[in-house]
Order: sequence, then structure tokens, then C-alpha cells
Amino acid sequence: MAAPKTRPLDPAKFRDPLVTAKGETRATVALAGLRTLWVNTGTLCNITCRNCYIESSPRNDALAYLSAAELHGFLEEIARDALPVEEVGFTGGEPFLNRDLPAMLRDVLSRGLRALVLTNAMKPMRHHAAALLALRDAFGDRLTLRVSLDHHTPLLHDLERQEGSFAQALEGLDWLAREGFRIHVAGRAAFGGEAEAASRAGFARLFADRGIPVDAQDPVSLMLFPEMDATADVPEITTACWGILGKSPDSLMCASARMVVKRKGAAAPAVLACTLLPYDPQFELGGTLAEAARPVPLNHPHCAKFCVLGGAACSR
Repeated sequence: MAAPKTRPLDPAKFRDPLVTAKGETRATVALAGLRTLWVNTGTLCNITCRNCYIESSPRNDALAYLSAAELHGFLEEIARDALPVEEVGFTGGEPFLNRDLPAMLRDVLSRGLRALVLTNAMKPMRHHAAALLALRDAFGDRLTLRVSLDHHTPLLHDLERQEGSFAQALEGLDWLAREGFRIHVAGRAAFGGEAEAASRAGFARLFADRGIPVDAQDPVSLMLFPEMDATADVPEITTACWGILGKSPDSLMCASARMVVKRKGAAAPAVLACTLLPYDPQFELGGTLAEAARPVPLNHPHCAKFCVLGGAACSR
């Protein structure tokens, strides 16, 4: 059965941060408590995917490499202000292209925090094998590697990423499993029209065949993310939607997370409301975590489709 066609986004929508196109009050999300700090290590990546929401590639350096010294300042702010941060997540681009990543991970983990790295598990990760093994020995399961595997078959995965990338990602996964790292996997929901149950069953077979210790039925161990298309027509989220949908604003990512980025040419990093909207200036909240603690208007299609209606979250 063919996938249903989406209508193009109504240009009147998502224009005003306070009201919707129908004149209703737009929903906002207050920061209930900063539990997850995301760090974008830079948009450069060793591959170019067909549908990368952040447009990472070997040439896109719109977000520059963040340094260990720059992250250290935010970690010091967390400690000084006794912020309730539990985990620091690293995303990109490919985080392992940033040479400061091992130092950043050690700074995070040595403070008793958890660390999560989103990686394609290809050659850049393996270049840091010795540093990773040392971190595993020192901090054990407080370090998690979440490997991107769009589908459980090479055909669809390679169609999205590049030919041969499935085999290379599995080689990296195999190494992580053999060496006893804590592993999660991130895939795509309904990829190729496949139902979630069938997708999880396919991943389960793959993991069992290769001895990869990931529970495919656990939505955290295997996260299947909904598709993101900012041009598809989605409803705007109003204050009335919380009651209609039976959903709490505290369940959204921006109620408990912020992301640090370093824009190309910028003198200092900035703090954003969301990992999904790195280029939209309305979601840049300041230069410190304190400045970024203000409420976030849900003024983007991703807020509606990915978070409120899709129920997705980038952390546990």
C-alpha cells in the first residue's frame, strides 16, 4: 500500500511565536529542570545522508567543532548552580571527528554524570578505540554509544546513507559488543512503509545473529524516530492541545534539555532550545544555561510532528 501523501505546509502557520494562524494561543514549554545537556560537536560528518535533518556532510561546517575548554565552562555552570543534569549527550555531525571528544567525555564522566554519544560507528569512532577503552575501564556503563542504523537490512540503510555503510556500521557495533560497551541503536520508524512491530522483529533477528546486546523491544535501547519533514502540513499546537491530547508539556524534550552549539565564526558557543532546530534563530536562547532557562514557544513543524504528536525524545 502506498504511503499517504502529505499536503504542503500552510504558509500562514508557524509564523508568530505567540499565536497560531487561527489566532489561538500557541503552546509553550517551560524548563521544568535541566536533566539532559546536549552538545553538538560540529556538523562535519564522514558521510552524507539523503535526509539528514542537520545537513551534516564532509563539507558542512556551519556548526564548528566545540572545544573541551568551551564545554568545561558549561559543566562548571552546572556544578556551580547545582543544576539537576544527569546526562550529557554528544551529537553532530559525527562526534568522533572532533578530536576533543575523548577529553569532553572524561570531563563529563569524572563528574559522576552519564554520557551518551550518537555515532555512525564507522572509521572515525575506531580511530578513538584506545581512548574509548580507557573510558570504559574507568567509567563502565555510564558511557553509552548509540549507533545509527536506519534499517535492519543493508539495502534500505545504504540507500539512506551510502553504499557499504551498513557493513561498516555493523563492524563498529560488533567491536563495541565484543569490548563490552553499553550500546543503544537508533533507527527510523516506518522506514520503507514497514510497521514498527515488523521493524523491531527484524532488528531483533539482526542483533541475535551477531550477538549484539540490544533489546529490540525496548524503546530506549532501540529508538525508532519518526520522519521529519518541515514542509509537510501539521497542526499547530495550542494551549488547548494538552488537554485534548492528554499530554503534559513536561514530557517534551525542551522541558528537560538544552543544546550547546558553536556557530562558524562565532566568538563563543550558544545554547539552543532543541537538538532538532540548530539553524533557526528563534530557538537560540542565550550564551549560558541560566539565560536559556526561559520557556520555548512551539513555533515549528518539528515541535508538532516529531515531539508532541510523534512522541519522540532524543534521550531516555
